[in-house]
Amino acid sequence: MPAFLDVPVSGAYHLVHWISQTFAPLTGPYSAALAIVLCTVAVRLALLPLSVRAAKGTKSRTALMPQLKELSDKHKNNPERLQQEMAKLQAESGSLFAGCLPMLAQLPFFWVMYRLFSTAVVAGHSNQLLTGTLFGAPLGLHWPLLTSTPAYLGLAVLLAVVAYFSARWQQRQAESQPTGLVGQLTKVLPYGTLVTAAFIPLAAGLYLLTTTTWTVLERAILQR
Repeated sequence: MPAFLDVPVSGAYHLVHWISQTFAPLTGPYSAALAIVLCTVAVRLALLPLSVRAAKGTKSRTALMPQLKELSDKHKNNPERLQQEMAKLQAESGSLFAGCLPMLAQLPFFWVMYRLFSTAVVAGHSNQLLTGTLFGAPLGLHWPLLTSTPAYLGLAVLLAVVAYFSARWQQRQAESQPTGLVGQLTKVLPYGTLVTAAFIPLAAGLYLLTTTTWTVLERAILQR
């Protein structure tokens, strides 16, 4: 683990571990899984204002796409004039990249959460969050190659369902997405969560399922 992540990951570990111990008398071996879900939801709630700003930025960029295309067609033979006109449009409408900043600000939180649920040792001690189970499958184990448990199969099915709805959202945004190979990749990328889940512990997979489900629901609400 990179040294700069030691402190935030250690702090997050103690918090999630405390939540797990609090619910242990009620949920038994499922307390760690419940703590992962609750902590992930709490982080996404804390980041909701950034998500709202990012959604507004996306709408602003989408609204400008026709004007940008018009400028590109009008000044395609004059790159210098095109650059000037695009700069003028950005100055009048706000930076095209301003809406991306909230999303970038979320990345450190997501990285800390992922590291917390995929690292066997935290702050020099064994990661107790990985000792819990989910339908008989230890949270610290990776996807079994020869046999599958209900937990892994259920995780794969749910990730596929979430990826399907995420891909449909990408298709609805097709008019504002790049065409050609890049445009096709944006529609396929949501299914990358299935590949990722095959190489990470079940705990990290549970986090991945929770945060991607939140993202799909959040998009559906904010895009209305």
